[in-house]
Amino acid sequence: MDKSMIGDLDSLPEADKIRMAAMIEQLQVRDSLRMYNSLVERCFTDCVDSFKRKTLDKQEETCVRRCAEKFLKHSMRVGLRFAELNQGAPTPD
Repeated sequence: MDKSMIGDLDSLPEADKIRMAAMIEQLQVRDSLRMYNSLVERCFTDCVDSFKRKTLDKQEETCVRRCAEKFLKHSMRVGLRFAELNQGAPTPD
């Protein structure tokens, strides 16, 4: 986060800081749920072929595991790259 933004947040009244923290937390929860739902939908669609049993067969289970690992690695890489780009971005003065 930009240092000038931190300074701006420090100047807010305590009630506004609390509201801002709650809003940020809600956004983080929403984004986490959105990522989880996207992961479930994508891996289920790609890996589950039939509904003959209550449980996944070995091939489906392996596919779901690999799909989830790839999705999470990709998401982590994108997040790291975004952080790298954000650190190098010029700050408004």
